[in-house]
Amino acid sequence: MKKQSKKEAAPHCELKSCSKNSDTQVSSIVLGPASSVQIPVPDEDAFGDHGDSASLGALNPAYSNSSIPQSSGGLSEEHFTTYLDENNAVLEEKHSCFSFRKLWVFTGPGLLMSVVDPGNIECDLQSGALAGFKLLWVLLLATIVGVLLQTLAARLGVVTGLHLAEVCYRQYPRVPRILLWLMVELAIIGVDMQEVIGSAIAINLLSAGRIPLWGGVLITIADTFAFLFLDNYGLRKLEAFFGFIFTVMALTFGYEYVTVKPSQTQVLKGMFLPSCSGCRTPQIMQAVAIVGAIIMPHNIYLHSALVKSRHIDRAKRQEVREANKYFFIDCCIALFVSFIINTCVISVFAEAFFEKTNEQVVAVCKNSSSPHTHLFPDDNSTLAVDIYKGGVVLGCYFGPAALYIWAVGILAAGQSSTVTGTYSGQFVMEGFLNLKWSRFARVSLTRSIAIIPALLVAVFQDMEHLTGLNDILNVLQSLQLPFALIPILTYTSLRPVMSEFANGLGLRIVGGIVVLIICSINMYFVVVYVQDVGHMVLYVVAAVVSVAYLSFVFYLGWQCFIALGMSFLDSGHTRL
Repeated sequence: MKKQSKKEAAPHCELKSCSKNSDTQVSSIVLGPASSVQIPVPDEDAFGDHGDSASLGALNPAYSNSSIPQSSGGLSEEHFTTYLDENNAVLEEKHSCFSFRKLWVFTGPGLLMSVVDPGNIECDLQSGALAGFKLLWVLLLATIVGVLLQTLAARLGVVTGLHLAEVCYRQYPRVPRILLWLMVELAIIGVDMQEVIGSAIAINLLSAGRIPLWGGVLITIADTFAFLFLDNYGLRKLEAFFGFIFTVMALTFGYEYVTVKPSQTQVLKGMFLPSCSGCRTPQIMQAVAIVGAIIMPHNIYLHSALVKSRHIDRAKRQEVREANKYFFIDCCIALFVSFIINTCVISVFAEAFFEKTNEQVVAVCKNSSSPHTHLFPDDNSTLAVDIYKGGVVLGCYFGPAALYIWAVGILAAGQSSTVTGTYSGQFVMEGFLNLKWSRFARVSLTRSIAIIPALLVAVFQDMEHLTGLNDILNVLQSLQLPFALIPILTYTSLRPVMSEFANGLGLRIVGGIVVLIICSINMYFVVVYVQDVGHMVLYVVAAVVSVAYLSFVFYLGWQCFIALGMSFLDSGHTRL
């Protein structure tokens, strides 16, 4: 890619001095004659390069003394790149309001970040079976919030040339930075475990039980190597593969929707008329799980990195605006497809299995000669489903084709989460720790951590315990959400970081409200969990962990609200 001349900078920009960081030259510009706000301007946007933007604290002396704490790393950090070194050229065209050719160039990162994983599918089917169509409006609101957060993530990567983990590395002190990294890694490992569980269940269903669960867990090792093989062909090929996976999921779950024929009136009513009459604790917990399943924390870090794969001259504000626009469209399209898939799953189980009893299901399964009838107790208790039983029940009511197509959809969802977990893990490790690992080493570590507990449960326990582990992991995703939501809102609201692209007052207010709601919900469930432990030793351990968790969330939230303009919270002593 030919370097852009510094003379091509925006006409009202004053060029400042340049500093060298390895092989990458970095400049900073001052926007307008009266402004002291600076943003990083790389001469060559090497994808994933820490050197393509100066330390944010070094860009503006006023920001260096800001209440937002900073790492001492600065420009002295050693140059390194991530393993996604591609830099796709953006077509040179005359300025126009919209271009399908340019949209095609920017399309791709949205597909990778809008993954629908097996844990997401399980959350959907349980929402339909427990609450019918009543929680579809929660899904819609969670998707809208997801669009907001992912747009902020993309904007951060486009404007600064750094992804979220790199920004956190430069701005947070060592202790909160390491804690933040550990929390995000925990979320990534949880997603990887859900992929292992979902794929193992799908393989068991497709083989009609001939391949045991532990065998399916071991087989998931193969998809890791398949991903590494595919990755050698470049990012665009990987994005195309993701498009294929999304198509498979849309077709399989769409088939289930057409087969079951949910009431369209009930679907629209549940989606656009917020209410939950008769909802109790299980339904409320399921609503919270939907939020955690849709807005996955590691994907916010991932999206801020993937947008760097398109070459953008950050010296030209028009190019930055244009990139933000097309990445926003890409994000909306991808999350809309994800929303349709989730809606299909919730609606299928709401129509067919809401308020069904085990006795009714057993009778139907016996009539269809299903070999899985023993999974359900022959009593009048309410049917409880998971991704395994969900496929079985679909097979009993709508034929074997529904079961096998369901399993194919679950397998496709599992493969998608493999890719996103590996990518986000690589970016998070390199961003937070300034540490390079090979692709093989990184994938081997996370997959080993994910496989070991899943394999132990599969060998020594039954299917119910394995799917129960999936439920725990869904709750884990919700608890990890503040560790992505708060940093992205914090740094996209600061003008020294984002310049004219910083969040406006309305967006900061909405973002602050979202942070308060999600953190309050998580605090509520942490308190409820501690109260229900029941054993003194476990109670003490849970209480200590909960206090540590809430304290860290409070610290991040405190810094966030200072960044949003609440300067009265700044005591001048914010370092840990």
